[in-house]
Amino acid sequence: MIYAIAKLAVTNPDAIAKYREVTGAALAKHGGKVEAGTGEFTVLDGSPNVPSIAALLSFPDKDAAVAWANDPELADVHALRRDAGESDILLLG
Repeated sequence: MIYAIAKLAVTNPDAIAKYREVTGAALAKHGGKVEAGTGEFTVLDGSPNVPSIAALLSFPDKDAAVAWANDPELADVHALRRDAGESDILLLG
């Protein structure tokens, strides 16, 4: 199991709403899922750039995560996320 952190600074609520409708199936295609997601944060240390929303994603392995990110059939799904605002996804490993 490997994890990724997705951070989004949402500027287009309509796009993020559409993304939420399709993201579960897109992740599942590569064995991924959302483990946790929130828009509420408590800073424990430092001065991070706090996003609008963040999610912890899981995948069976690194290859599955990379396949999800690069799947040409999911280009429209990833475009919805990018259209929603600034997004960063970090694979932990």
